[in-house]
Amino acid sequence: MTNPAFALPDSILTPEAYLLMENDNNTGTRHEFVNGLVYAMTGASRDHNRISGRLYVHLSQHLQGTRCEPFQSDMKVKIQRGGDVRFYYPDVQVACEEEADRYYNEHPCLIVEVLSDSTQRIDRTEKLMAYQTIECLQEYVLLSQDSPYLEVYRRRTAWQHYSFFEKQSVTLESIDLTLVVEALYS
Repeated sequence: MTNPAFALPDSILTPEAYLLMENDNNTGTRHEFVNGLVYAMTGASRDHNRISGRLYVHLSQHLQGTRCEPFQSDMKVKIQRGGDVRFYYPDVQVACEEEADRYYNEHPCLIVEVLSDSTQRIDRTEKLMAYQTIECLQEYVLLSQDSPYLEVYRRRTAWQHYSFFEKQSVTLESIDLTLVVEALYS
């Protein structure tokens, strides 16, 4: 979760300087990078962790023995289009291609963010637009942390928005996984 009120430092960083700072960071605070500006991540709630953890377990079990691998919130995603360079920490992501860097993925097929009051505006706008530029990304999923509710944006439908509630099943087409929404909440 990015919180713009905690931008660090006062100067513009290069992506290389950010990675050196972030990968050697032992303070426990993670930072996202948007075109030279660095933003400290706020902590996640207990419900946030439960929901993303349950999804990670479903993904891990489903993808076992495949070339796809799920990652939790400590793995960055790098997005670069010309001079626009960003590093985000999605709550969950899946990569099915071989990745070159140890600390970030550039080719995820699925990205998931768990919404909170402080992050949903950025997750629904800035990150949605940035993630859509990742050529291999097939789906972007938003999960409410307050109630059984899930949104999916899919590349194959020009990023059209689909909503799923409590007892409804949703298929994550990018990895061929069908689950009931409430399974992530109980």
